[in-house]
Amino acid sequence: MRIAMVGAGYVGLVSGACFADFGHEVVCVDKDPAKIESLRAGHIPIFEPGLEETVAANVRAGRLSFSTDLAAAVPQADAVFIAVGTPSRRGDGFADLSHVYAAAREIAASLEGYTVVVTKSTVPVGTGDEVDRIIRETRPGAAFSVVSNPEFLREGAAIEDFKRPDRIVIGAEDQRGAELVAELYRPLYLNAAPVLTMGRRTAELTKYAANAFLALKVTFINEIADLCEQVGANVQEVARGIGLDKRIGGKFLHAGPGYGGSCFPKDTLALTKTAQNAGAPLRLVETVVAVNDQRKVAMARKVIAACGGSVRGRTIGVLGLTFKPNTDDMRDAPSLAIVAALQDAGARIRAFDPEGMENAASVLDGVDYTRDAYECAEGADALVLITEWDSFRALDLERLKAAMAGRIVVDLRNVYRPDEMSRRGFAYVSIGRPDTPAPIT
Repeated sequence: MRIAMVGAGYVGLVSGACFADFGHEVVCVDKDPAKIESLRAGHIPIFEPGLEETVAANVRAGRLSFSTDLAAAVPQADAVFIAVGTPSRRGDGFADLSHVYAAAREIAASLEGYTVVVTKSTVPVGTGDEVDRIIRETRPGAAFSVVSNPEFLREGAAIEDFKRPDRIVIGAEDQRGAELVAELYRPLYLNAAPVLTMGRRTAELTKYAANAFLALKVTFINEIADLCEQVGANVQEVARGIGLDKRIGGKFLHAGPGYGGSCFPKDTLALTKTAQNAGAPLRLVETVVAVNDQRKVAMARKVIAACGGSVRGRTIGVLGLTFKPNTDDMRDAPSLAIVAALQDAGARIRAFDPEGMENAASVLDGVDYTRDAYECAEGADALVLITEWDSFRALDLERLKAAMAGRIVVDLRNVYRPDEMSRRGFAYVSIGRPDTPAPIT
């Protein structure tokens, strides 16, 4: 089948490349000429494991191409996906749908024959209805269906998630549109991926509800970690003890500095705004948003406390800047708030991230970026581990200690064992565990 993917950002590029890998003919359309030229030259603008290889293989096979010409791509397509950004709107926190609606108008102007317009972007309930209205108003009499097909991709594992999904959600108001979108995913039938067909508004809410629930799990275990620190319990053992209950599950029960990224922060906020407007406020989700925002600054206070109450004039090494491993995404990363708070307290910041430093440099000022973890540690009074990249999990601790000016390590991801760090002579602090720090020297 022929697909036009409007938007060559994270969701559009991953989805387009994977659909092409299924054997469909895909053109990814974007308004940014520089991005399209870069993609044509084989340069991938984001870091996502396996994406570069998938794109290259399908470009060579002639199934994947890139264009700035939406008017040429739409008439040839059986399905046109809207995969543009929906960031939080300045001032009120609602999802900014201006790009979605602009895409709908452009698509409408170029429709030829029956076409399914699929909303892949994460959008509030009722957006599909408005897209439908815009297209009908722009092109009365056009033959089309508007379908919601939310994405459930984890950054760092997006290719795997697309090809081996937990479920495929299709929100449609007519059978023809639902069947065409289901056919696009037919190659996954061998994987027995459940296809859930539902109403369009239900599909839109399903996406937001899923992200809000996962954000709730993250925030819940972070608050339990705070309690563990006060009562002398171990949050990792608590998480395992509750996670083995099949009704709860162990995923997203890892204590840390709070959630970030392109989805959870904006989607939880947009969901609370939608619920408030509907007269059914989600107090639980509102609390999750507030607690998570506060937690990031609290992590900076934790670092300052570990340093004896002051970091003024001291050098702090930061390991990991992106919101999670295996991505270069800095959107709402906990490191942004932590680094800013430490700088406000007078600290000098050295930092290293395997993939995120270029993006970090555009949003963090006054940071000395280094070549690796050991250069980051050179002369540092304290070292803070914020993102749990695999390359940080087995550092040479003796080399690390020799490079540092101090002995303080604040592990915000509980990568290392307190007893080992103490034995190696570090003053070690982690999250929600009874640490046994060595004397600060």
